[in-house]
Amino acid sequence: MMNLPTLADIEAAAQVVYLDFQATPQYRWGLLSERLGADCWLKHENHTPVGAFKIRGGLTYFDQLKRRGEMPPVVICATRGNHGQSVAWAARAHGVPCSIVVPHGNSLEKNAAMRALGATLIEHGNEFQESREHAMRLAQQTGAHMVPSFHPDLLRGVATYWWEFMRAVPQLDVVYVPIGQGSGACAAIAAKLALNHRARIVGVVSAHATTYADSLAAGRVIEAPVSTVLADGMACRVADQAALDILLLHLDHIVKVSDGEVATAMRAIYTDIHNVAEGAGAAAFAAAFQEKSLLRGLCVGLTLSGGNVDADVFAQVLEGKTVQ
Repeated sequence: MMNLPTLADIEAAAQVVYLDFQATPQYRWGLLSERLGADCWLKHENHTPVGAFKIRGGLTYFDQLKRRGEMPPVVICATRGNHGQSVAWAARAHGVPCSIVVPHGNSLEKNAAMRALGATLIEHGNEFQESREHAMRLAQQTGAHMVPSFHPDLLRGVATYWWEFMRAVPQLDVVYVPIGQGSGACAAIAAKLALNHRARIVGVVSAHATTYADSLAAGRVIEAPVSTVLADGMACRVADQAALDILLLHLDHIVKVSDGEVATAMRAIYTDIHNVAEGAGAAAFAAAFQEKSLLRGLCVGLTLSGGNVDADVFAQVLEGKTVQ
């Protein structure tokens, strides 16, 4: 099984991350707490320089390459957007050309953000797994270094946000973590273990992308179709075995949230605290709201993991329209 980052690893990773930006805030929001019927703390990963937590992993991944003297001449990755922005940000900082494969119909604004960071975009496939397989083929053909979506050197960085959160709010009883490829949830587990924190960790998947829920139930990787429109950051068809091994041991349970529940959570977050959450960024609140009867009187930690939603999509969500 993959070794999770230790406390020393996470503390060292934080020093790498803080060269680019400082710790993001976490706040107890009164209106969200009222809505949830519990003490609701939100970790604002929408306030990183790319608007999502993934930048932390990119910074530490490239830092580890540099420390090992293995910095590649060219990198490639596949993404729905936030991992790509993370890789593009770090690649630019190290002067490494970067190509990113995205599926057709990907978020226009995430695509624009990646191009603005100097990345070359390649559109291929209709969903993330097809883009990922194409990126792997291109890496083999061209010799480019493939930056995966799940890797120990990514986890080192991502764990810093949960380390910040759990240190800042030691009284957390339970935290909810959206699962795409699993780096966020495994990083939460790493921080919990490193700090010996008491919080239970609940995974959140889209009800329209259930590979992790199905795989956890079966104890092995189970492919599942993807049909979510709103939660593109959770739109994975095939669970990662290394992530699954960690989640099987340490997750309290899994909650599935529908696009309708995610849209309701996006509206609630905007109404109550005037922060923009993308679909995956609102999923933790959606899951907690689904389970609010279980949370009365508890201290609940939620991540606003990203805020990168296209303006036209967000406008439809705020108006209560079904996003096509």
